[in-house]
Amino acid sequence: MKDVEDLTESAGELTEQGLSRGEIADELNVSRETAAWLVERGDAEGSADAGEATSGTDDIHVDWSTVGEDGDRLSSVGAALAGALAEHERATDRSGDGDGGDAGGTPVTVGVEKAGVPLATVVARELGTDLATYAPSKHRWEEGDLDEEGIFSRNFATVEGRSCYVVDDTVTSGTTMTEAVRAVAAAGGEPVVCGVLADKRGLDAVDGVPVRSLLQVIRVGD
Repeated sequence: MKDVEDLTESAGELTEQGLSRGEIADELNVSRETAAWLVERGDAEGSADAGEATSGTDDIHVDWSTVGEDGDRLSSVGAALAGALAEHERATDRSGDGDGGDAGGTPVTVGVEKAGVPLATVVARELGTDLATYAPSKHRWEEGDLDEEGIFSRNFATVEGRSCYVVDDTVTSGTTMTEAVRAVAAAGGEPVVCGVLADKRGLDAVDGVPVRSLLQVIRVGD
């Protein structure tokens, strides 16, 4: 995807396929607000209200399909992310400042659906952990407040009583990662570090849990 027109067209196609605004945001690696804006922009194109319906959005689109479409490249990037998480754990052990990693049992890598799961699978293999998946509430989001709850898949590992690495592909606003961290804690797990491919927010931590990213995308200027 190269420009806003491509994103608008894709948002329209995904809407026609029945995806919610939250799912569209997930597919296009943009915020929920940007996803809604793209859909509205597509609906307004060619109408008399087109100039009024779309005033712009402050977001950055990250297209990592070149990595995602190739198993070898995905494995290499996932291994790099696993290395960053392992490095954080080693640094925490040396400093003695961290309170993570004290839960019993085999650690778990939690992949945030959808795009975070392939990365989490590689991370789990590299770190020798079990694998869990979490579907965030945004997958059911259309408009207004997020009043739904996310769910952990029963087809994968449980997080209760275990140290957890939380993995997603991108951080846009930080809302989904924060939700995932809180969901792990609510389910009895211990989130110790988060890992993402690209961080568009520049987060150091969410709810006190450190965030490690391979790329930080920073907007410079107005």
